[in-house]
Amino acid sequence: MNAPGRGTMRLLVGVVAGFGLVAATAVHVGASASAAPSVSTPVPRLDHVVLIVFENHERDGVLGSGAAPTFDQLAARYAQATNARAVAHPSLPNYLALISGSTHGVTTDCVDCPQTGPTIGSLLTNRKRSWGNFAEGFPADAAFAKKHAPFLYFARDAGHVYPLTAFRPSKLPAFALISPNLCNDMHDCSIATGDAWLARFVRPLLSIPRTAIFITFDEGETDVGGGGTIASIIAGTAVKPHSQFRGVLSHYGLLRTIENALGLPPLGAAASAAPMTGIWR
Repeated sequence: MNAPGRGTMRLLVGVVAGFGLVAATAVHVGASASAAPSVSTPVPRLDHVVLIVFENHERDGVLGSGAAPTFDQLAARYAQATNARAVAHPSLPNYLALISGSTHGVTTDCVDCPQTGPTIGSLLTNRKRSWGNFAEGFPADAAFAKKHAPFLYFARDAGHVYPLTAFRPSKLPAFALISPNLCNDMHDCSIATGDAWLARFVRPLLSIPRTAIFITFDEGETDVGGGGTIASIIAGTAVKPHSQFRGVLSHYGLLRTIENALGLPPLGAAASAAPMTGIWR
């Protein structure tokens, strides 16, 4: 066989060099693709959202404390926000933030301090969707506290506050705020008491399709974030098992998540808050 001439040799060298460049480029692209971060699943549209609010405990006093096995089991089985914070002290400003995106300048647990403006309830009313605030002991039991039923402060929403006995898991509204009484919400009684109440209450909700149950606290005992670090759990059929949201989550971020799930526009400070992502099926 004749040896290749100089022109043929230059061509072969060019082809080999070109192939090497393509191969190197392919390796680089492959490496970049494998290193790309996964896209967080956005908040899905849901049929039902249930928000349960407990009282006055820091996150580490509840989760992993040994006093709240139901909280621990739900956090492990479903999802939790690992950096959740309340926005103020005392209770009422936090409840107002959770339903309207603002504390409305309230700094006490005032009883006679009516508020105006839109809430998540009024948005749902305008869209003719069902909702309610179900408060244990409402309206007159000694263990009922108005400050824990924030829709009572808004005249147009007050008619949607009901006794907890009216709550029916088989007929869930689009949105339900659940306010346990002063004992079962851990305000006046132990963490173990509230945990036992949650175990009974949440069980029938966990199998309802396209549903998320948000379990949180109004405030903690420190001033972190304005109102302390708090336990925040998301359970139900819409939630990806064993997942976590690690970003900072205030009450405004929680409200934004609920608004996204229900297809509602954001209210107040929720408009600039990030919703919880990466925890959804």
